[in-house]
Amino acid sequence: MMPVALTVPGLLVLALVGAAAARLAVTRIVVYGGSLVFCAGLLAAGVNALTAPVAHLVLPIGLPWIGLQLRVDALAGFFLALIGLGGAGASLFALGYARHEHHPERVLPFYPAFLAGMALVVIADDAFSFLFAWELMSLTSWALVLAHHKEAGNTGAGFVYLIMATFSGMALLLAFGLLAGPQGAYAFDAMRAHPPTTAIAATVLVVTLIGAGSKAGLVPLHVWLPQAHPAAPSHVSALMSGVMTKVAIYGFIRIVFDLLGPTEWWSGTVVLALGGATAVLGVLHAVMERDLKRLLAYSTVENIGIVFIGLGLALAFRANGFTAGAALALTAALFHALNHTLFKSLLFFGAGAVLDATGQRDMETLGGLIHRMPRTAVAVLVGCAAIAALPPLNGFASEWLTFQAVLLHPDLPQWGLKLMIPVDGAALALAAALAASCFVRAYGICFLGRPRSQAAAQAREADFWSVAAMAGFAGLCLLTGVFPGAVIDTLAPVVQTLTTARMPVQLSNTWLTIAPVAASRSSYNGLLVFGFIAVSMILTLLAVSRLSTRGVRRAPPWDCGFPDPTPLSQYSAGSFAQPIRRVFATVLFRAKDTVTMPPPGDSRPATITHHITDPVWDGVYAPLGRAVLWIAEKANVLQFLTIRRYLGFVFGALVVLLMALTIWQ
Repeated sequence: MMPVALTVPGLLVLALVGAAAARLAVTRIVVYGGSLVFCAGLLAAGVNALTAPVAHLVLPIGLPWIGLQLRVDALAGFFLALIGLGGAGASLFALGYARHEHHPERVLPFYPAFLAGMALVVIADDAFSFLFAWELMSLTSWALVLAHHKEAGNTGAGFVYLIMATFSGMALLLAFGLLAGPQGAYAFDAMRAHPPTTAIAATVLVVTLIGAGSKAGLVPLHVWLPQAHPAAPSHVSALMSGVMTKVAIYGFIRIVFDLLGPTEWWSGTVVLALGGATAVLGVLHAVMERDLKRLLAYSTVENIGIVFIGLGLALAFRANGFTAGAALALTAALFHALNHTLFKSLLFFGAGAVLDATGQRDMETLGGLIHRMPRTAVAVLVGCAAIAALPPLNGFASEWLTFQAVLLHPDLPQWGLKLMIPVDGAALALAAALAASCFVRAYGICFLGRPRSQAAAQAREADFWSVAAMAGFAGLCLLTGVFPGAVIDTLAPVVQTLTTARMPVQLSNTWLTIAPVAASRSSYNGLLVFGFIAVSMILTLLAVSRLSTRGVRRAPPWDCGFPDPTPLSQYSAGSFAQPIRRVFATVLFRAKDTVTMPPPGDSRPATITHHITDPVWDGVYAPLGRAVLWIAEKANVLQFLTIRRYLGFVFGALVVLLMALTIWQ
């Protein structure tokens, strides 16, 4: 506990250093180097906590009657390890990437404080400490989103993010208030000892889904992600997508699986419905995007949906007493959370390297970067294959486990679950297929072909630190995919605590095969798949080099029907996505293509314009925003009242609050 508890003030000291001397070149090294060291400590402490006894610490600050209560158990240890891993990678990447930051005074003070806030959320053991850390995490990340506030759209992105973060905190405040009850039992141990009634538990589940789901990116609470992630610096985007969304998942698991006590079967149905919708809508948005960082943000929405599918299955199975299935589903969810931290951080690092080399996020202006940024191209290729769930990488292993949990379900008595689980299985399959298409498109348009702009043609490879961070995470994507049994066994203490069961020990299986239930039912061996792919590639290369003819034949190359050798004849991001846009987006997003064809004799070129709307934004948030503005205009008269009327309002509010308190008790 003490190393973890000391990490938080250590990171806050680094924040003060960043605020005091942000303009000095050495400060960047001190802040990011120090953050790297502290995050490595968090990673080590988190891994150790998976098997160590539960540790407590109470400090004489916070609420007067309970103090600041801290706790590190197996669940907290896993998410501390995620924070340490993602934070260490982002800090290593920033050692090189941040050299080009024009306004370090807007980043350096808030970056370590952001890390400290996330760590404090995970170790908090009372409602006050949790919410304080949650707001610290939200405010510091909001400041980082606005680091480049003069760029178009960034101020609006920061405003939307701040509104959603405030909404998230208010929802969690209500959840903890309901769990604490009229006695004000704000310590988590007291909440565990007095689980709420069925009606209050249902309300807590709903508001927790709202509070944690809005921070994680559940549909329809996802609208801030595609705006905030492109606005933030790339290493901050990696932290927000790869780590902060996992802290939100931690908040959901801590409340629903731990503090809330036993839940009803319908809670799994609700979470499954939201998870399936989030996975499909997130990846569909990603396929339509041409902004590289917005694409990655929408892909985060998809992967959060996959995690919540696993959590929904775990809730459903646990409510029906099927602990083995609950253990499998929860393991799959936690495994995918880890994998998303790895490959999404890697992809945001790659997007940052591309942005730094070209100044462009629009995929239509990129192309040919594999020749100019070969190391970045190889690392990003690994990340794209991992997030597309291609074996033997880690994305396949966790999604395969989730599919096994879907297929495992017994004869459940509730018709809601009987219908929802197969629907979510189909949604997961559709999301996986669309994710593969999305990242074939992203990688091909950005790195293959010919440069579509002068900036892409003049790109240069990223610096050593950035390449080292990308190479390290690419290697971890391969290792966790080839040896998934080690990860599954490592997660067992967390799963055992929350479901009273665990998956069978995997490392004892022959050839490191993983078998979720039994080898006779289903199994997967990442090591053998990797070996087969490697041997096949080597044999193919040898056959081609030894058996092919040595003669040289000269002939015109196939021009694909485009004899003009211009980059404009290549597939574009829009043309690649057009078939999927016509199949899905016409109905879901009201997609429309407008073709402008000049009349004969007019020398202007023909144009095609793609128009896509977000139904959630247009149907929910835009009307809500207009309603708020209308109410604000009507309420504006309140600032011109007399002092007697103000006092009357205060007295009336006091009476209403006292009446509500009387009814509550």
